Amino acid sequence: MSLVRLCALALIALPLYAGAVPPDDDPNAEARGIVGELQRIVAPTGVQETHTVRIGGIDQVITVRGMDRTNPILLYVHGGPAAPMMPASWTFQKPWEDYFTVVQWDQRAAGRTLRANDADAVAPTIAIDRYVGDAIELIDWLRTTYGKRKVILVGHSWGSVIGMRVLAEKPEWLHAYVGIGQIIHPWTDETIGYAHALDAARREDNDTAVRELEALAPYPGTDLRNGRIDAQRKWVIHYGGHSAYRDNSDYYFRAQRLSPDYTPDDRRAIAAGSALTLDRILGQWRSVDFRGLRRVQAPVVMLLGRHDFTTPSQPVADWIAAVDAPFKHATWFEHSAHFAPIEEPGRTLMTLVQRVRPLAVAAGDGKALVD
Repeated sequence: MSLVRLCALALIALPLYAGAVPPDDDPNAEARGIVGELQRIVAPTGVQETHTVRIGGIDQVITVRGMDRTNPILLYVHGGPAAPMMPASWTFQKPWEDYFTVVQWDQRAAGRTLRANDADAVAPTIAIDRYVGDAIELIDWLRTTYGKRKVILVGHSWGSVIGMRVLAEKPEWLHAYVGIGQIIHPWTDETIGYAHALDAARREDNDTAVRELEALAPYPGTDLRNGRIDAQRKWVIHYGGHSAYRDNSDYYFRAQRLSPDYTPDDRRAIAAGSALTLDRILGQWRSVDFRGLRRVQAPVVMLLGRHDFTTPSQPVADWIAAVDAPFKHATWFEHSAHFAPIEEPGRTLMTLVQRVRPLAVAAGDGKALVD
């Protein structure tokens, strides 16, 4: 299976490298141990836990990390639909843990959660509504387990579809919803991304790219399956629409090898999860459309990657400008595409601390910062 196929939703790309590790050998074991020790939380006020929680009828794996249990809970809902951020979170998350208790969740059929269940039994349950139900169940479990009124929900890429549904259906459990690589209407996104790649290819006189992209016309058409989205993503990634100023996202994939939370077998499961979920979700993709969601009952913050042509940012900027919300804020990330937390980690952290955390503190979950 090609890298392009694995990231066909491109919502967050999946690692080609997972299958390259010998089954009985982990050449990165020592390095993973070093990263793990650097990441270890030793503060007596802190929390560093891994849980297998029964959600939606299956076992689902989460990690919970933070320097102070009194901090607000931030739940990160990854992309894919089977591209967990847990194995790459070590690259950016540690500073977040000074201000939030951060939960990484391997969703249904993703990574460690896939390995914890019978894939054949999970396959028939792959549906957008089921993922939304899982998220709501998990939020309730977190509130009860950690004694919090609400959580901060971060939806990244595919995870932003889940996040927006939770925002619409359960706003009373959210201090705020934060969208990264936000999806408002997939068909609009596909059209913009396609035009970006085709224009760039023509400017560069890249005959191969032009030929392959023009062969897709009219794009996106009515169905993104059968390799169509794969061909579009290949050139969106090549022309910097996935990682700014880069023609690939190898830095992200390779970082997963050093995760203290993931074994080689866990990483191999990412590719298996993609194969299990991708076409099933694409078959439901036309039902996703948040353009008509004009009023929400919880605060909304959007992180907009200026170079993101995987899930383009302009439709998101237009949506948040028009939506009625108790609080809203949008920040443009001028040097990011689809991965603002990794591409501009400092700016991401400042946005979360300055714009989002005070909302949770004001509601009673967390202490005000002291200079």
